[in-house]
Amino acid sequence: MSKSSGDDKLVATAVAAAAAGAALALAAMKLTSKKGGGDGSMSKNRASFIFEDPERTLSASGVREGDSAVLFPHNHEERMRRRLAARVAVEEDNLTPRTSVTVKVPATSANVGPGYDCIGMAVDLWSEVTVERSDTFEITAEGDGAEEMPKDDSNLLCIGVKAAFEAAKKPVPPLKYHVISRIPYARGLGSSSAAIVAGIIAGLVLAGHRLPCWGSEALLQIAASIEGHPDNVAPAIYGGIQIGIHSGTRWVSERAPMPPGLQLVMFIPDFVGKTSAARNVLANTVTREEAAFNIGRAAMLIHSLCTSNLDNMKYGVQDKMHQPQRGNALYKYLFPMIEAAQDAGAAGAYLSGAGPTVMALTTGASGDIFTQREKERTDRSVARAMMQVADSYGIKGKLLVTNATHEGARVVKVEPPFSSEDISYRDNV
Repeated sequence: MSKSSGDDKLVATAVAAAAAGAALALAAMKLTSKKGGGDGSMSKNRASFIFEDPERTLSASGVREGDSAVLFPHNHEERMRRRLAARVAVEEDNLTPRTSVTVKVPATSANVGPGYDCIGMAVDLWSEVTVERSDTFEITAEGDGAEEMPKDDSNLLCIGVKAAFEAAKKPVPPLKYHVISRIPYARGLGSSSAAIVAGIIAGLVLAGHRLPCWGSEALLQIAASIEGHPDNVAPAIYGGIQIGIHSGTRWVSERAPMPPGLQLVMFIPDFVGKTSAARNVLANTVTREEAAFNIGRAAMLIHSLCTSNLDNMKYGVQDKMHQPQRGNALYKYLFPMIEAAQDAGAAGAYLSGAGPTVMALTTGASGDIFTQREKERTDRSVARAMMQVADSYGIKGKLLVTNATHEGARVVKVEPPFSSEDISYRDNV
């Protein structure tokens, strides 16, 4: 057989195979068109990553309007919207009212340096609030700041409960409140936001009302409207490190990654810091240079968190919009303490919220720290350095070492319980 003859046979075979494939493809298209009732230009059996929403209307071509876009992993709000739209039965918003509820809520550290009013972190330091139906109004408290805490309906806990009942369109009944406070009061660790969030959650449970989250973040809207900004309330609700903005129509929050082994070393002064006083020392305008500085530092902060490159954290927590002003006017120890903490091994340090607490971030923790070799971490050396600065300025206070927490506020006890014989929830709530 000649080479030319072999090539001819190969070409003929390829042509025949192509013709057969085309015929099969044409037949399949016609079959799909008949089954679908459309023009055959698009099959209804799309890839699994495109969510089918049977309740949405069909266009003239037979394609559901708006559902042809690919849903990527970050499209979680659209994914949830389509999931809810596709459900045959949706749970009622108004559920069984409860008689008593206990909510656990974390402390938070706002600003994290340059993220003024928009970045915050949940701290593994918790208060508990129990609210129960009663014949008369009463607030009792124990723990940190119990004496200073308002005992009337001006308490932010009561304001949060009232907002929840308003959302449920129900009157607020007489309630008894008991607070076990482990969050230092008025020290820049989100005690007010903790009260707001705990109150809203307790009120929703007592009222038997649930709010939408995906695509609206209704609980965040209520909390941020009371507080005025999301940097504390967002991490109090969701946990972790949160970035919060106002989109022009609503508050929006997203979680930033939390590097492994992160520890928090806090110097908490004995005196309170009033947020109003801390805001009064700030100018009403910032210069272009200050704005550019903070934009760059906030970007560096988030990059450090996303990449776990904590060598750059000391730059990421720098700020020119509020820390220099508050340090000069209110907290003379602030920058010497930040410098001492970083020299002792902290990845970064900053003024927590409006102060007076100074927060240092350290690394190296793995598992339970009391079973780990101390020299693998820097928390103790950083704590000692911070206390030395406090002593040199004559500032009394305490040092607390803890962690950031991925978890936000949650119900830990309720009557009657949500758990049943068929389904048990965490802690048998």
